[in-house]
Amino acid sequence: MTTHAQSGTMAGKGPAGPQSHQEKKQKNSVLKRARKKFRIFSIRSGMDLPFFFLLLVLLTIGLVMMFSASYPYAYYNMDGDSYYFIRNQAMFAVLGVVIMIAVSYFDYHHLHKFAIPILIVTYLLLVAMLVLRGSKLVPNIKGAYRWFYIGPLNFQPSEVAKFALILIFAHLISLNFEKMGTFRYGVLPYVLILGSIALLVVLEKHMSATLIILMLGVVMMFIGGVKLRWFALAVVGLGLAALYLLVFTDVFSYAMDRVYGWLSPFDPPEGVDTWQTRQSLMTIGSGGLLGLGLGQSRQKYLYLPEPQNDFIFAIVCEELGFIGALIIIILFAMLVWRGIVVSLKAKDKFGMLLGVGLTFQIGLQVILNIMVVTNTIPNTGISLPFFSYGGTSLIMLLAEMGVVLSISRNSSIEKL
Repeated sequence: MTTHAQSGTMAGKGPAGPQSHQEKKQKNSVLKRARKKFRIFSIRSGMDLPFFFLLLVLLTIGLVMMFSASYPYAYYNMDGDSYYFIRNQAMFAVLGVVIMIAVSYFDYHHLHKFAIPILIVTYLLLVAMLVLRGSKLVPNIKGAYRWFYIGPLNFQPSEVAKFALILIFAHLISLNFEKMGTFRYGVLPYVLILGSIALLVVLEKHMSATLIILMLGVVMMFIGGVKLRWFALAVVGLGLAALYLLVFTDVFSYAMDRVYGWLSPFDPPEGVDTWQTRQSLMTIGSGGLLGLGLGQSRQKYLYLPEPQNDFIFAIVCEELGFIGALIIIILFAMLVWRGIVVSLKAKDKFGMLLGVGLTFQIGLQVILNIMVVTNTIPNTGISLPFFSYGGTSLIMLLAEMGVVLSISRNSSIEKL
């Protein structure tokens, strides 16, 4: 009897052991899922070093050229402080690199949750710009209302709008990728978002940002799988809307003066100022093949207005010549190429769309800036990434590149 009782007891305990083990496994599994859900930072594999070092090289060259271009202007306009611009830009560059590296450890998948809140904040900022324009917070600068001043800090909400547009498009397209061929899921929400943001930026009289935002939206929709016939209809619709605004309103009146100046920069119509464009062309031409040498520009001595900003590439051409300018263009092309390769190797559609959009933004701004400086298109006030002066925009760009580096950590591309 004892033997049977002991056997029965052992038999009863037998199943209890595995059952307890199974419960522990389930609890561990729940804990792991919870940790994964709330994990914000993740090292995963290493960041893409070619992309990272290309960024640092361009940033370093940009700081050197910004100092070379800015010190005469700073001396004459900042109470003899030749280091005013480079000191501020270097400080923001260091801060931006720190933020970029920190963001590269941030798990970009969590940006799904921030897509709609960031879009709402963007709308609020853009509307606030219109409501407050003409005040101390949003002053009139050369006939436009692009800058938001908060104490010593200032920024352009249009820069936030670019990131918000890329993020919300990547978010929505990745969720509805299989339905992108339909009008309801593949066209309507994106047209409404893109059109409303573009309209608010147009009302700020910021044509360059409007152009970039529209092109970014088109690229994101094309990559997302929107059918070509919808693009044809969009072109017709935008053309009719632009024609109406041009003929029946004065929204584009300031832009038309720039078009007239672009068509005839050396003999502009009366009342049209083309001094900056003319000086830019002479600056580029004086550089020749090899340039005058680093720091040897003559045009930066108050001939070319504010050479540290949108027209810094003209100083690059003058001091480094055609060869130096070409090398910088090649470095930008390599950066864009590497960013797109990294993004296309992402393991999810959200990462791919987000990375391609952010990388394309850099390439687009570089192309448009160079076209403006060379008078290939009208002067629209587009900064050159990592070169033009502007602390908040530099930090914003480096933070966006941190997102691309975060994507590279989870990408299937071979790490060097």
